[in-house]
Amino acid sequence: MTILKWALVFFLVSIVAGVLGFTDISAASADVARFLFYVFVVIFLVLLILGLTIFRA
Repeated sequence: MTILKWALVFFLVSIVAGVLGFTDISAASADVARFLFYVFVVIFLVLLILGLTIFRA
């Protein structure tokens, strides 16, 4: 859950920086947020598949 929170924080930083005109910072933080979100999705899917197959009790 921490990865998703950090992705949300970087997304908000990106929005605020974009509104204030800091386009380079906005683009960089948006890239970090996107990367963290994809990492979260991959970890979630791996754990979901493992939970449904291997670790079934």
